[in-house]
Amino acid sequence: MQIPPHRHARSLPRWRVVLYATAALTAGVLAAGAGTLASAAPGQPAAAAAGVGLDDAHKKDIAMQLVSSAENSSLDWKAQYKYIEDIGDGRGYTAGIIGFCSGTGDMLELVELYTDRKPGNPLARYLPALRRVNGTDSHSGLGSGFESAWRSAAADTAFQQAQNDERDRVYFDPSVKQAKADGLRALGQFAYYDAIVMHGPGEDKVSFGGIRKTALSKAKSPAQGGDETAYINAFLDARKAAMKTEEAHSDTSRVDTEQRVFLNNGNLDLNPPLKWKVYGDSYTINQ
Repeated sequence: MQIPPHRHARSLPRWRVVLYATAALTAGVLAAGAGTLASAAPGQPAAAAAGVGLDDAHKKDIAMQLVSSAENSSLDWKAQYKYIEDIGDGRGYTAGIIGFCSGTGDMLELVELYTDRKPGNPLARYLPALRRVNGTDSHSGLGSGFESAWRSAAADTAFQQAQNDERDRVYFDPSVKQAKADGLRALGQFAYYDAIVMHGPGEDKVSFGGIRKTALSKAKSPAQGGDETAYINAFLDARKAAMKTEEAHSDTSRVDTEQRVFLNNGNLDLNPPLKWKVYGDSYTINQ
């Protein structure tokens, strides 16, 4: 099946999460090739990132808008709690604000968390089916009833909060923590976050850890005494190479006409106004 043009970012996310995220991220650690996640290079202190970090509430909202522009062709990321579809990428359903997938384990963990917090919710009855289809692209036991239940649950603030919390636990917090340890400001922190969302954690060359390891082999991070712009360029080069290993990622505009534009403008703190393009569409964040 042809993947819709504005769903490129949904095509690879998180299949490696089943293999890596549960143990590594629960402990707050990712083996990232060149060193343990959130650790500076041997003998080097972790560098404190200058300026306002991506974990600032306003900067975090900007990060979510940037990701949503690529994954949903919209800046309205909060409208995506109810999103659910099978995009034909072999990972079953893709849904919610960060593309939780029924075939990769993170959707299952999300629904388990929601059910722990709110038993009897509309999705609770689908937990046995989600466990059965995990690791496959099957809809067995799910189907239109599950899709309707997802959309119904998305109106519940408890489910919205569960999506926020799983996004942070699995993707946002680990990537921002590592970026800060590498001495990166908000733009570099976003580059890490966007990469882990698409490629998942892990050590192989096309996962976040492998991309970071490749970048560190080409340039020193600021924590190692390197130039921040040069290092981010090296990271984006490694990210593009990883994207091009799969046809679904052959359009690298979220790097070329988004992150690289901010970098070339010297906007290392990711301060508005921001203007960029993804897949040919133009976006602006004024403040």
